[in-house]
Parts: sequence; structure tokens; C-alpha cells
Amino acid sequence: MPEGGNNSYIYTYAHSEDEASLCGMELRCLFGGEIPPAIFSSGTRVDVSRSPFIKERIDVMYEGDTLPEIYRQTERVELNGRTFKVIFVKTNDLTPEHKIEYDERRVIEREIGLRIEGEADVNHPELVYGIVTLGGRWYFGAYHKNKATWFRQMKKPRSYSIALSTRVARAAVNMAVPRIAGVKMIDPCCGIGTVMVEALSMGIDIVGRDINPLIAAGARTNIAHFGFESEVTLGDIADIKEHYDVAIVDMPYNLYSRITPEEQFAILTNTRRIADRVVIVAIEAMDKMIHSAGFTIIDRCIAKKGAFSRHLMLCE
Repeated sequence: MPEGGNNSYIYTYAHSEDEASLCGMELRCLFGGEIPPAIFSSGTRVDVSRSPFIKERIDVMYEGDTLPEIYRQTERVELNGRTFKVIFVKTNDLTPEHKIEYDERRVIEREIGLRIEGEADVNHPELVYGIVTLGGRWYFGAYHKNKATWFRQMKKPRSYSIALSTRVARAAVNMAVPRIAGVKMIDPCCGIGTVMVEALSMGIDIVGRDINPLIAAGARTNIAHFGFESEVTLGDIADIKEHYDVAIVDMPYNLYSRITPEEQFAILTNTRRIADRVVIVAIEAMDKMIHSAGFTIIDRCIAKKGAFSRHLMLCE
């Protein structure tokens, strides 16, 4: 099933204190609007493994005000010979005094399992179902857990200290491209290819470019290392002739590289020329320069790592 749709889905998510702003903006871009803490319902289907923050998704099949209502409905589940497992989703919006403890969670799982006609398999089930409570109601449906496949992409053969972290890069890609189908993307200052690797792992059509031949070669090495294919060209952003739906630009900055404000502005104006939508990553807010380049900032966040912060600004 493609991303999007009008069915009902329940998601859970988690983040560290430093990543609260980053997570909030990623979820706003993926789902639209502010998202309640920890668990929420949406009509938008998103692959849970895209996000570094989303933990689980339940594709709602049945719902009710009480567990007995759910029990009766789950008798209609058809397995077609496949094995199954039922998981009680621990994340919910219950108050502490109404918290459901471990033993009761197991009882609920067993009660549902007994009503589903078929063979249960707790270790290697072919189908996994979830039961969760939210907003005073109960929901049951197909359960999907984040596979966190991006963890392997944290260990790159080529790296340098100021490159974006994998988690920030992945969140930035989700901000830039909430819906993947048909989108053409570019990273015109791609560095060692962290953003490109994350985008490619999601199936996004992305190309890269860098002005430094050694760094561009490092990006190609990293991309090939993870089994992906994409073009990384060498040269200045000013020489790009093609047009793209979206770009991500991790702005070079004076702290680690020699670049003037005029050169930064040239990167922004050329990005405006080649892309309709952009996520700009910088070590400081660049509102005046961004607006002068012809962009409007439509959302923003700060990604913290200890004392170091990066500003992410979504612009159109």
C-alpha cells in the first residue's frame, strides 16, 4: 500500500530531550499539525521504519469502547492458514492510576488469541496484531514495529567530524520528502553523502554534488558500501542546470571551512533556482539571508548534541 490514504492508524514514538524539537518537526511534516505526546491517531500511513522516532504502527481493523467489544470483533479475524501473535502496545494515554500492569497485559493478549481461529506462534509469527488504548477507546489491528535499519548506516567507511548525524539526516529527509512517490531530490553540497544514504535507503530518487573532489569520492564510497546507486557529480552548485522538486543543503560554515557570507548567499540563491522546496541546515538561524534569497521559512527546529546545535529550516 502506498503512503497516504484515508484509513485509521495508531502510532507511538519516543525521543530524547535533545531531540524533542527535531522529532516534533519531522512528525509535523509527515502528518501535518502538532502531534500529541507519545501516541496518536492519524489517517496518514507512513512506513514506521522511515523515522528515527516512530516506534510502532497499528493499522486499525476494529475499535470499541470496551475490551469485550474488541474480543467479539476479533473472532472475525481470518488467518488463511498463517500463524499469528498478539502484542499489547504499552505506550498509551492512561493516567498512572489506570495503568495496565504486565500480568493484565498478558491476560488481554491471551483473551484475544483464544478468539482468533488459528495457530499462535510467539517467536516467529507470520502475522502480528496489536491491541492498544487511546482516548478512552480500544483499537486492534495489524502491528508494525520500526526495524531501525538505518542503524547500520551509522558506520560509514568514510566520515568526518562535522558531518550530520544519521538521525538528523534521516529526519531532515522526512521533512523534505514526506511523500516519496515521483519526487526528484538533490543534495548540492552533499559532503560524505549522509543525507544521500538515508534518502536512498527510503527509495527516494536523489542525486548529489560537491565542490571538493576528495569529499565527493567519499560520498560515492559510502553510497556503494551500503549497496545503493546514485550519481555524485563534482562542481559548484552554480553550474547545475537541472530542476528538482526538493533539496537539502547542509550549509558550509566558517567554524570548520573557509566560506564568506557572500558564498553562503550564492549557495542559497542557486538552491532557490534549482529546487522548489528545501531543508536548510545551518549552525545558526539565517532568516535574513534565506528571505533575501527568495525563500519563505514554513517550519523550523533545532537539533541539539550537547553544546552544539544545528538549525533546520524548511523553506519554499
